[in-house]
Amino acid sequence: MKFNLENLVRDNIKKMKAYSSARHEFKGEASIFLDANENSFGSPLQENYNRYPDPLQLKLKEKISSIKGVPSQNIFLGNGSDEAIDLLFRIFCTPDKDNVLIFPPTYGMYEVCAAMNDVIVKQVPLLQNFQLDLEAIEQAIDINTKLIFICSPNNPTGNSLNRNDIEVILNNFDGLVVIDEAYINYARQKSFISGLTEYPNLVILQTLSKAWGLAGLRLGMAFAGEPVINYFNKIKYPYNINTSTQELAIEALGNISSINNWTKTIVEQKEWLKNELLELPGTQFVYPSDANFILVKMKKAKNVYDYLCGKGIVVRDRTTTMLCDDCLRITIGTPEENKQLINVLKEYTA
Repeated sequence: MKFNLENLVRDNIKKMKAYSSARHEFKGEASIFLDANENSFGSPLQENYNRYPDPLQLKLKEKISSIKGVPSQNIFLGNGSDEAIDLLFRIFCTPDKDNVLIFPPTYGMYEVCAAMNDVIVKQVPLLQNFQLDLEAIEQAIDINTKLIFICSPNNPTGNSLNRNDIEVILNNFDGLVVIDEAYINYARQKSFISGLTEYPNLVILQTLSKAWGLAGLRLGMAFAGEPVINYFNKIKYPYNINTSTQELAIEALGNISSINNWTKTIVEQKEWLKNELLELPGTQFVYPSDANFILVKMKKAKNVYDYLCGKGIVVRDRTTTMLCDDCLRITIGTPEENKQLINVLKEYTA
């Protein structure tokens, strides 16, 4: 396979001139900023909040680079991973012409972003064991297929997809393969980040919303070859990551030991919760999970969901999702929350 990124990029994106702020154009140190029409007198909140944030988040990228082992120029930061997903459609997919592949059951935003951008979605369902159907994928790809989205560990099933199968796609598809690794911190399978130098068509999505406990900051990460990152930066909004998010993320990234301890506890609690759920008469099956949640098949799962809501416990109803009949997706909570869930379920009578 000979990969050529320029063959994928929309003509209007190639031709457009990106917005460039004075802060972006300026190189070096300065003591007086009279370029962006800010309030030079300050802010009611904090001194530097009257200034626009770093448009390229350089200090934050340096911190992420040191943790992930990826050069800063191979990192894009977005308002959640959803921003990177949307930009992929806008850069590479011509509306009402190009198509993308998704493998349901999977993360719903791929399809939502496709609809917003008027891009055709081809669904190739996972096999019954929630793995990729390589033969069906090969048949679904055509000359207008620009993106393939692979969620691993997968949401809502929780399992990691077979690494060899993903490599087959990377080696044989001349579009971009987007691997969403939102839950990779909980997985036994290694991240595909080490493959960035080997696969120019690889894009990896990660987030600080899950293991890092920063869902409220809305900070997503995309890792890719520098040409792809350059296109991300070309069409993103100039100041897409605010100052507070950048500062708080840098602070949080200095606390790796707490994240590792939380991750270890969640993995332990996941095993405990699985065993407790299997003791309940209404539980039919608990699927293997490499994430911070489990997919549980239960008798009359919708009734169980309604019962839990009535008790003030919210789980995710997946009963109408492809291949997830009578399934609930349950996030691993604190030990106290997990015990409360089990105690409430023990009181449930169908």
